[in-house]
Amino acid sequence: MSKSHLTSGKKEREKKKNIKRQDKLQRKEERKAHNSKGKSFEDMVAYVDEYGRISSTPPDPTSKRSEFNVDDIQISTPKQLPSDPADAIRRGRVTFFNDSKGYGFIKDLDSQESIFVHINDLESPVKENDTVTFEIVIGHKGPNAVNVKAAV
Repeated sequence: MSKSHLTSGKKEREKKKNIKRQDKLQRKEERKAHNSKGKSFEDMVAYVDEYGRISSTPPDPTSKRSEFNVDDIQISTPKQLPSDPADAIRRGRVTFFNDSKGYGFIKDLDSQESIFVHINDLESPVKENDTVTFEIVIGHKGPNAVNVKAAV
């Protein structure tokens, strides 16, 4: 019989396979050494104190507890009080308005906030630097002015 011929490419591939095999065995041994399956339930339990800090020691049952009024806890957004209809009407100045495109911006005189206005929400024609009265509604992209009228 003839001797098997191992080329240099085959030798290199065999070396790489052996190196990968050794790395895989080494990782497997490390996983076994750091395995958490053997831990008891008490080793895995964490406790939370009254300030929200996590610790591995149980709380002291003899310590003084804080009392809370259940009604003071707000889980969701607070209910809004009914607003006065007179407060809904605001005054502002038109800073920009483009008739051809059909939109513009109003600067609220109280909050100095810039509010978008569309031509469909105008009740009377406006131009730049006009003082107007309007109401605010929240649209998809932020506050929008509606029921816009030129102030007298």
